[in-house]
Amino acid sequence: MKVLDSISQVVRQKNSATWSIHPDATVYDALKTMAEREIGALPVIQEGKLLGLISERDYARKVILVGRSSKETKVSDIMTRPPMTVTPECSVDEAMRTMTEQRVRHLPVVGPEGNLVDIVSIGDLVKWIISSHEKTIEQLESYISGSA
Repeated sequence: MKVLDSISQVVRQKNSATWSIHPDATVYDALKTMAEREIGALPVIQEGKLLGLISERDYARKVILVGRSSKETKVSDIMTRPPMTVTPECSVDEAMRTMTEQRVRHLPVVGPEGNLVDIVSIGDLVKWIISSHEKTIEQLESYISGSA
């Protein structure tokens, strides 16, 4: 595990389902799915194509703060479009830099045809980086103690 590893390695390690929502669904339905799945964002998919991303932040800023109803507002009305994305070949370091610079917490991972492969969160990347550092420390301790 290294910060120069590809996002595809993070995706393989996550080994979890990727949830999505249709643009015509209500914001309420999106929030319900996010709450049930304990996730903070959903890719918005129509006919197999990634159209956008809806997050808890979108809800807070584009629905609740402006007095809209989550049961009447469609996902397509508030989703982030187009979303920032990365490819599976992108490095963990580059994805982390993108998230930091763009101030986003979730990045859809898209394949060559623009199809959704998965979504990674800032938490996924932080966990990967911490594991990488722990492995490096173990290797250094082993080397120093002469047991390598």
